[in-house]
Amino acid sequence: MSRFGDATAVERIAEGRYEADLDAGFSFAEAVNGGYLMAVLARAAVDASPHEHPVATAATFLRVAKPGRAEVLVETRKSGRTAATARVGLVQNGVPLVEALITTGTLDAGSEPEWVGEPPVPALPPLDHCTSFGGGDDRTRGFADQVDMRFDPATMGWLDGRPGGRPEMRAWFRLADPHEPDAYVLALAVDALPPIVLNMGARGWAPTVEMTWHMRAVPAPGPLAVHGSGRLVDGGWFDEEVEVWDSAGRLVAQSRQLARVGRRS
Repeated sequence: MSRFGDATAVERIAEGRYEADLDAGFSFAEAVNGGYLMAVLARAAVDASPHEHPVATAATFLRVAKPGRAEVLVETRKSGRTAATARVGLVQNGVPLVEALITTGTLDAGSEPEWVGEPPVPALPPLDHCTSFGGGDDRTRGFADQVDMRFDPATMGWLDGRPGGRPEMRAWFRLADPHEPDAYVLALAVDALPPIVLNMGARGWAPTVEMTWHMRAVPAPGPLAVHGSGRLVDGGWFDEEVEVWDSAGRLVAQSRQLARVGRRS
Protein backbone atom coordinates (compact mmCIF):
# COMPACT_ATOMS: atom_id res chain seq x y z
CA MET A 1 0.00 0.00 0.00
CA SER A 2 0.98 3.66 -0.31
CA ARG A 3 1.93 5.81 2.68
CA PHE A 4 -1.65 7.13 2.79
CA GLY A 5 -3.09 3.63 2.50
CA ASP A 6 -0.95 2.42 5.39
CA ALA A 7 -1.73 5.54 7.46
CA THR A 8 -5.50 5.06 7.16
CA ALA A 9 -5.55 1.26 7.52
CA VAL A 10 -7.76 -0.36 10.16
CA GLU A 11 -7.53 -3.86 11.61
CA ARG A 12 -10.65 -5.76 12.65
CA ILE A 13 -10.15 -7.19 16.14
CA ALA A 14 -13.75 -8.27 16.81
CA GLU A 15 -17.21 -7.83 15.36
CA GLY A 16 -17.73 -4.07 15.07
CA ARG A 17 -14.33 -3.24 16.60
CA TYR A 18 -11.23 -2.05 14.76
CA GLU A 19 -7.79 -0.77 15.73
CA ALA A 20 -6.01 2.09 13.95
CA ASP A 21 -2.65 3.78 14.38
CA LEU A 22 -3.25 7.50 13.82
CA ASP A 23 -0.32 8.82 11.81
CA ALA A 24 1.50 11.91 13.12
CA GLY A 25 2.23 12.91 9.53
CA PHE A 26 -1.41 13.98 9.10
CA SER A 27 -1.48 16.30 12.11
CA PHE A 28 -0.96 19.95 12.96
CA ALA A 29 0.85 20.54 16.25
CA GLU A 30 -0.18 17.01 17.30
CA ALA A 31 -3.87 17.59 16.46
CA VAL A 32 -4.80 15.03 13.79
CA ASN A 33 -6.56 16.42 10.72
CA GLY A 34 -10.33 15.86 10.64
CA GLY A 35 -10.41 14.73 7.02
CA TYR A 36 -7.80 12.09 7.77
CA LEU A 37 -9.90 10.88 10.71
CA MET A 38 -12.96 10.63 8.46
CA ALA A 39 -10.93 8.51 6.03
CA VAL A 40 -10.03 6.13 8.88
CA LEU A 41 -13.67 5.91 10.00
CA ALA A 42 -14.78 5.35 6.40
CA ARG A 43 -12.42 2.40 5.97
CA ALA A 44 -13.95 0.70 9.00
CA ALA A 45 -17.50 1.49 7.85
CA VAL A 46 -16.84 0.06 4.37
CA ASP A 47 -15.19 -3.05 5.81
CA ALA A 48 -18.31 -3.71 7.87
CA SER A 49 -20.64 -3.01 4.92
CA PRO A 50 -21.64 -4.94 1.79
CA HIS A 51 -21.02 -1.74 -0.21
CA GLU A 52 -17.83 -0.17 -1.54
CA HIS A 53 -18.07 3.58 -0.98
CA PRO A 54 -18.79 5.99 1.89
CA VAL A 55 -21.41 8.08 0.08
CA ALA A 56 -22.52 10.22 3.05
CA THR A 57 -20.73 11.04 6.30
CA ALA A 58 -21.94 13.28 9.12
CA ALA A 59 -19.21 13.64 11.75
CA THR A 60 -19.17 15.50 15.06
CA PHE A 61 -15.72 16.23 16.45
CA LEU A 62 -15.86 16.00 20.24
CA ARG A 63 -12.20 16.25 21.19
CA VAL A 64 -8.78 16.56 19.59
CA ALA A 65 -7.30 13.28 18.34
CA LYS A 66 -3.59 12.71 18.96
CA PRO A 67 -1.24 10.50 16.95
CA GLY A 68 -1.08 6.92 18.18
CA ARG A 69 -3.30 3.92 18.77
CA ALA A 70 -7.07 4.36 18.62
CA GLU A 71 -10.16 2.18 18.38
CA VAL A 72 -12.97 2.46 15.82
CA LEU A 73 -16.39 1.13 16.82
CA VAL A 74 -18.94 0.31 14.11
CA GLU A 75 -22.59 -0.28 14.91
CA THR A 76 -24.65 -1.22 11.85
CA ARG A 77 -28.05 0.48 11.91
CA LYS A 78 -29.34 -0.64 8.51
CA SER A 79 -28.07 -2.87 5.71
CA GLY A 80 -29.90 -2.88 2.39
CA ARG A 81 -29.28 -3.72 -1.25
CA THR A 82 -28.42 -0.15 -2.27
CA ALA A 83 -27.26 1.42 0.99
CA ALA A 84 -26.14 0.59 4.51
CA THR A 85 -25.84 2.93 7.46
CA ALA A 86 -23.61 2.60 10.52
CA ARG A 87 -22.84 4.62 13.59
CA VAL A 88 -19.05 4.87 13.75
CA GLY A 89 -17.05 6.19 16.69
CA LEU A 90 -13.37 6.93 17.24
CA VAL A 91 -12.09 6.29 20.76
CA GLN A 92 -8.63 6.92 22.18
CA ASN A 93 -7.59 5.89 25.70
CA GLY A 94 -11.25 5.20 26.48
CA VAL A 95 -12.33 8.73 25.50
CA PRO A 96 -14.71 9.32 22.54
CA LEU A 97 -13.20 11.72 19.99
CA VAL A 98 -15.43 11.56 16.90
CA GLU A 99 -18.99 10.32 16.39
CA ALA A 100 -20.19 9.79 12.83
CA LEU A 101 -23.12 8.40 10.91
CA ILE A 102 -21.81 6.89 7.67
CA THR A 103 -23.94 5.65 4.80
CA THR A 104 -22.24 3.36 2.30
CA GLY A 105 -23.27 2.50 -1.24
CA THR A 106 -21.63 1.32 -4.44
CA LEU A 107 -21.05 3.95 -7.12
CA ASP A 108 -20.59 3.04 -10.78
CA ALA A 109 -17.27 4.46 -11.98
CA GLY A 110 -18.56 4.47 -15.56
CA SER A 111 -21.82 6.31 -14.96
CA GLU A 112 -22.54 9.63 -16.64
CA PRO A 113 -24.44 12.37 -14.77
CA GLU A 114 -27.92 13.25 -15.98
CA TRP A 115 -27.33 16.88 -15.01
CA VAL A 116 -24.55 18.83 -13.36
CA GLY A 117 -24.27 22.51 -12.47
CA GLU A 118 -21.57 24.83 -13.69
CA PRO A 119 -18.08 24.49 -12.19
CA PRO A 120 -17.19 27.09 -9.56
CA VAL A 121 -16.39 30.61 -10.68
CA PRO A 122 -13.72 31.88 -10.61
CA ALA A 123 -11.96 28.80 -11.91
CA LEU A 124 -8.60 27.71 -10.57
CA PRO A 125 -5.58 29.02 -12.51
CA PRO A 126 -3.39 26.40 -14.21
CA LEU A 127 -1.10 24.46 -11.89
CA ASP A 128 2.02 26.35 -12.98
CA HIS A 129 0.32 29.66 -12.08
CA CYS A 130 -0.48 28.53 -8.55
CA THR A 131 1.68 28.64 -5.45
CA SER A 132 2.65 26.09 -2.83
CA PHE A 133 2.09 26.93 0.82
CA GLY A 134 5.75 27.78 1.25
CA GLY A 135 5.48 28.44 4.98
CA GLY A 136 4.87 26.58 8.15
CA ASP A 137 7.07 25.41 10.99
CA ASP A 138 7.74 22.11 12.72
CA ARG A 139 4.20 22.14 14.17
CA THR A 140 2.51 22.34 10.76
CA ARG A 141 4.96 20.66 8.39
CA GLY A 142 3.61 17.16 9.09
CA PHE A 143 0.41 17.52 7.09
CA ALA A 144 2.00 19.82 4.50
CA ASP A 145 4.63 17.17 3.78
CA GLN A 146 1.99 14.53 3.03
CA VAL A 147 0.10 16.52 0.40
CA ASP A 148 0.96 18.46 -2.72
CA MET A 149 -1.30 21.52 -2.78
CA ARG A 150 -1.03 24.43 -5.22
CA PHE A 151 -3.08 27.46 -4.21
CA ASP A 152 -4.78 30.18 -6.21
CA PRO A 153 -2.65 33.26 -5.37
CA ALA A 154 -5.81 35.40 -5.30
CA THR A 155 -6.86 33.67 -2.06
CA MET A 156 -3.46 33.59 -0.33
CA GLY A 157 -2.73 37.27 0.40
CA TRP A 158 -3.22 36.56 4.11
CA LEU A 159 0.20 34.90 4.15
CA ASP A 160 1.75 38.33 3.55
CA GLY A 161 -0.62 40.19 5.87
CA ARG A 162 -2.99 41.16 3.03
CA PRO A 163 -6.15 39.08 3.54
CA GLY A 164 -8.63 39.38 0.70
CA GLY A 165 -11.61 40.02 2.96
CA ARG A 166 -13.73 37.10 1.73
CA PRO A 167 -13.99 33.62 3.32
CA GLU A 168 -12.67 31.64 0.38
CA MET A 169 -9.76 29.42 -0.62
CA ARG A 170 -8.95 27.42 -3.77
CA ALA A 171 -6.25 24.87 -4.53
CA TRP A 172 -5.17 21.92 -6.62
CA PHE A 173 -4.80 18.86 -4.40
CA ARG A 174 -3.04 15.51 -4.60
CA LEU A 175 -1.09 13.33 -2.22
CA ALA A 176 2.67 13.57 -2.05
CA ASP A 177 2.92 9.78 -2.44
CA PRO A 178 1.77 7.92 -5.59
CA HIS A 179 -1.80 7.24 -4.43
CA GLU A 180 -4.42 8.21 -6.96
CA PRO A 181 -7.72 9.71 -5.75
CA ASP A 182 -10.24 7.34 -4.22
CA ALA A 183 -13.02 7.61 -1.63
CA TYR A 184 -10.57 7.99 1.26
CA VAL A 185 -8.50 10.64 -0.50
CA LEU A 186 -11.74 12.57 -1.04
CA ALA A 187 -12.40 12.45 2.72
CA LEU A 188 -9.00 14.07 3.22
CA ALA A 189 -9.43 16.59 0.40
CA VAL A 190 -12.66 18.10 1.71
CA ASP A 191 -10.82 19.14 4.89
CA ALA A 192 -7.39 19.93 3.43
CA LEU A 193 -7.68 23.68 2.81
CA PRO A 194 -6.45 26.13 5.43
CA PRO A 195 -9.43 27.66 7.28
CA ILE A 196 -11.14 30.04 4.86
CA VAL A 197 -11.45 32.72 7.59
CA LEU A 198 -7.67 33.22 7.38
CA ASN A 199 -8.49 35.19 4.24
CA MET A 200 -10.52 37.56 6.46
CA GLY A 201 -7.72 38.25 8.92
CA ALA A 202 -8.37 35.46 11.43
CA ARG A 203 -5.34 33.73 12.88
CA GLY A 204 -4.57 30.46 14.58
CA TRP A 205 -6.47 27.23 14.82
CA ALA A 206 -10.09 27.05 13.63
CA PRO A 207 -11.43 23.77 15.06
CA THR A 208 -14.17 21.92 13.17
CA VAL A 209 -17.22 21.16 15.28
CA GLU A 210 -19.31 19.25 12.71
CA MET A 211 -18.72 18.23 9.10
CA THR A 212 -20.94 16.51 6.57
CA TRP A 213 -19.48 15.32 3.29
CA HIS A 214 -20.83 13.43 0.29
CA MET A 215 -18.96 11.30 -2.22
CA ARG A 216 -20.69 12.03 -5.54
CA ALA A 217 -18.62 10.02 -8.03
CA VAL A 218 -15.56 7.81 -8.33
CA PRO A 219 -12.70 10.22 -9.13
CA ALA A 220 -10.51 9.95 -12.22
CA PRO A 221 -6.72 9.78 -11.77
CA GLY A 222 -4.92 13.09 -11.48
CA PRO A 223 -5.07 16.24 -9.35
CA LEU A 224 -8.28 17.39 -7.70
CA ALA A 225 -9.57 20.97 -7.81
CA VAL A 226 -10.76 22.03 -4.33
CA HIS A 227 -12.95 25.13 -3.94
CA GLY A 228 -13.83 26.41 -0.46
CA SER A 229 -16.15 29.27 0.46
CA GLY A 230 -18.37 30.44 3.31
CA ARG A 231 -21.76 32.09 3.67
CA LEU A 232 -21.70 33.49 7.21
CA VAL A 233 -19.10 34.46 9.80
CA ASP A 234 -20.80 35.53 13.01
CA GLY A 235 -20.31 35.34 16.77
CA GLY A 236 -17.12 33.31 16.58
CA TRP A 237 -18.61 30.70 14.23
CA PHE A 238 -18.25 30.17 10.49
CA ASP A 239 -19.38 27.70 7.86
CA GLU A 240 -17.20 26.32 5.10
CA GLU A 241 -18.54 24.70 1.95
CA VAL A 242 -16.18 22.72 -0.28
CA GLU A 243 -16.58 21.26 -3.74
CA VAL A 244 -14.02 18.83 -5.18
CA TRP A 245 -13.74 18.34 -8.95
CA ASP A 246 -11.58 15.67 -10.57
CA SER A 247 -9.26 15.83 -13.58
CA ALA A 248 -12.13 14.82 -15.89
CA GLY A 249 -14.13 17.87 -14.79
CA ARG A 250 -16.60 15.90 -12.65
CA LEU A 251 -17.94 16.92 -9.26
CA VAL A 252 -16.75 14.08 -7.02
CA ALA A 253 -17.26 15.38 -3.45
CA GLN A 254 -19.11 18.08 -1.53
CA SER A 255 -18.90 19.11 2.12
CA ARG A 256 -20.12 21.63 4.64
CA GLN A 257 -18.64 22.18 8.08
CA LEU A 258 -19.31 24.38 11.08
CA ALA A 259 -16.21 25.63 12.86
CA ARG A 260 -14.96 28.15 15.37
CA VAL A 261 -13.09 31.28 14.28
CA GLY A 262 -9.50 31.71 15.43
CA ARG A 263 -8.30 34.94 16.97
CA ARG A 264 -8.28 38.11 14.86
CA SER A 265 -5.03 39.75 13.75
